[in-house]
Amino acid sequence: MRKLMTVVICLFSNLVMANDSHSELLTVPNVDLNQYVGKWYEIATIPQFFQRKCIKNTTAEYALGEQELVNVVNSCDKESGERLTAEGAARVVDAESNSKLQVTFVKLFGWIFYFGGDYWIVDLDEKYSYAVIGHPKREYAWILSRTPTMDLGTLTKINQKLQEIGYDSCKLMMSIQDGGNQKKIPLCEFLKN
Repeated sequence: MRKLMTVVICLFSNLVMANDSHSELLTVPNVDLNQYVGKWYEIATIPQFFQRKCIKNTTAEYALGEQELVNVVNSCDKESGERLTAEGAARVVDAESNSKLQVTFVKLFGWIFYFGGDYWIVDLDEKYSYAVIGHPKREYAWILSRTPTMDLGTLTKINQKLQEIGYDSCKLMMSIQDGGNQKKIPLCEFLKN
C-alpha cells in the first residue's frame, strides 16, 4: 500500500509539474496599437470551429475605434469563392503593455465581451511585420504577417518560439493565401520541406 501511494504521489507530482511547465503564457512587453492596426494575413493557425468555412485568403484588419476599442474585421474566401466577413471589437485588458486583448463578435446593445476570446500577443516583430497571437491555455494560435507570404527563416524562428512557450507546432495548419502558401499542411511538416 505504501509503494502504491508513493507511485500515485510521484505520478500526480509529475502531472502537475508537466502542466505547470508552461502554465503562464508570457506576452510581449509593449505593443504600440497605432503601429499594430492595419491589415494582417493569416500564415498559420490552430483551426477553430468559427473558421470552418474558410478555405483561403484569411485576413484580419484592425482600426482604432471609439471608447478605446479596436475595430476588428476578419475575412476569408469560402469554397464558393464568396468572401465571408465577421465584424467585431477588441478591448485592451492589460493597459500597461497593450499585449493582452479580448475580442468579441457579439453585439447586442453594445459589445458583449463576456462572450469574447483572449487575444494575447506573444511575439511581435520590432517593425510590426509579423505577430503571433496565443491563448493562455494554448487552445488557439495565429501567425500573422503584413504580407501573404513569410520567409522560411522567420517562420522557423516563430516555430521555435511557439515550442518554447508550450505549443505543439504540428497543431498549427498553414493557411492558403494567393501569392503565398498553397497547401493546408501542419506547420511542423511545412518546415521539413
